[in-house]
Amino acid sequence: MGIVVQKYGGSSVADATGIKRVAQRIVATRKAGNDVVVVVSAMGDTTDELRDLAEQVTPLPPPRELDMLLTAGERISMALLAMAIAQLGHRAQSFTGSQAGVITDSAHGRAKIIDITPGRIENAIRAGAIAIVAGFQGVSQDTKDVTTLGRGASDTTAVALAAALGAEVCEIYSDVDGVFTADPRIVPTARKLHRVSTEEMLEMAACGAKILHLRCVEYARRYDMPVHVRSSFSQKEGTWIIPTAEGEEMEQAIIAGVAHDRSEAKITVVGVPDKVGEAARIFEALAAAEVNLDMVVQNVSAAATGLTDISFTLPREDGQTAMGALARIRDEVGYDKLLYDDQIGKVSLVGAGMRSHPGITARFFAGLASAGVNIEMISTSEIRISVIVDEAQINDAVQATHTAFELDASEVEAVVYGGTGR
Repeated sequence: MGIVVQKYGGSSVADATGIKRVAQRIVATRKAGNDVVVVVSAMGDTTDELRDLAEQVTPLPPPRELDMLLTAGERISMALLAMAIAQLGHRAQSFTGSQAGVITDSAHGRAKIIDITPGRIENAIRAGAIAIVAGFQGVSQDTKDVTTLGRGASDTTAVALAAALGAEVCEIYSDVDGVFTADPRIVPTARKLHRVSTEEMLEMAACGAKILHLRCVEYARRYDMPVHVRSSFSQKEGTWIIPTAEGEEMEQAIIAGVAHDRSEAKITVVGVPDKVGEAARIFEALAAAEVNLDMVVQNVSAAATGLTDISFTLPREDGQTAMGALARIRDEVGYDKLLYDDQIGKVSLVGAGMRSHPGITARFFAGLASAGVNIEMISTSEIRISVIVDEAQINDAVQATHTAFELDASEVEAVVYGGTGR
């Protein structure tokens, strides 16, 4: 048997009982003949508690020191898990992200992995040990400082490490049994998906599905790494995220699922002169402020005034940064005013099968209309349709869409064992 990389989320190792349960599962995998490498998150809400503690000391903690603080959470859980495995009679060694060879850029709080040099992990495997790696963290290639990869990025650590080690599979363990057709907290009758193509999962993660981190899925696609999403609280088969090429060979369901995102805001630049280069100035200013955009819509200009409106969505946390950047170029561009709305949400329909099935858009919009949901913006890709709606209507929109495409299960399948879904 080959190498199996397993990742356990914070809810799976939330307390001593959870850590012991996870240790038993790891040892069982080792006894089955596999070499095992484990990536672990901080226990429960430790990361949030550490962040809150920092903000009690200072409202603006220095990014370098905040990273140093936050990485302590994973170091606690990795050491405790190694102890629990030793208690079961097996040798385990714990490694920080730096010790595991996770090399990143120097962007504290949102660092990206540049390379992984897993020499110490490979040595531990050859020595017969189970390697336990702290997720969510690495070391800057330039400054040699400790860095963190952003919220939920233990998934990314696991898949990147699996690719570097040539593992057979990366297993992502959380507190739900797999990937569902919608968030079971909103749609109790959501169905568990047995297989999802990497392409579909990438769209779902980008559209707000929290079960997998977006960069994790990007790594899986880039390195053709099979990912098995399952629960650490049960022995049930989970959901297989399989490389897109393989996924295209099998019979595709029309729709894989309905995703939603409550973390976006909308900015409208009102009264932009409809001249060549004006839109470019707006988006260059946003790019310089490192603001990531999602949907962009430009209205047809009014013939009488020669002015147009440009609307776009962006992460809510970047809203004030974007407004400030746009305010600074008002005289240069000559627009009338800015409108900001952070009471919106995105609902997305995802499915590779919609390529070959006409009428999907009409059915989607009819379902939303039947629930009285008003659409503010629309964006599409080859396998996705996304709409912006009022935040108060997100649940209604998800439920109506799920029912319109007959995705409801006949009985409740989803169980959230640990309470967080991660």
